[in-house]
Amino acid sequence: MNPGAHGHSLLLAGARARCPRCARGALFAGYLTVARECAVCGLNFEFADTGDGPIVFVILIAGFVLAAAALITEVLYQPPYWLHAAAWLPLAIALPLGLLRPFKGAFLAMQYKNQASESRFDT
Repeated sequence: MNPGAHGHSLLLAGARARCPRCARGALFAGYLTVARECAVCGLNFEFADTGDGPIVFVILIAGFVLAAAALITEVLYQPPYWLHAAAWLPLAIALPLGLLRPFKGAFLAMQYKNQASESRFDT
C-alpha cells in the first residue's frame, strides 16, 4: 500500500472508514451511506460510487471461509445438520456485514487515489 500525500495508507484509511485525503474525517454518514464531504478537510465525496465491486469480494471471501469451516467441522466432528445451521447461519450473516464497510471504504480510497469516476457523455 502506497502512502498518501500526508504519509498515511490510503487503503488503511478507507478500510477504517476515514477520508482518503486526510485520514481523519468520517467517510460514511451511515453504515454504508457515503457522507457528502469530509468534515475535516472538505473533500467532496461526489466521486464515490463503488457499485457492486466490494460485495463481490466480500461474498467470495466469506463464502470461502464459511465453506472451509463447515467442511472441516463436518470431517472432524460430524455434527447433526441442525447444529451446522445453528452454528453457520449467524456467521453467514455477521461475516459479510462486518467485511462490507471496510471493503467499500477501501474501494472508495482506491477510486480517490486513481481519480476514477463514472463515464459521462456530452449531449
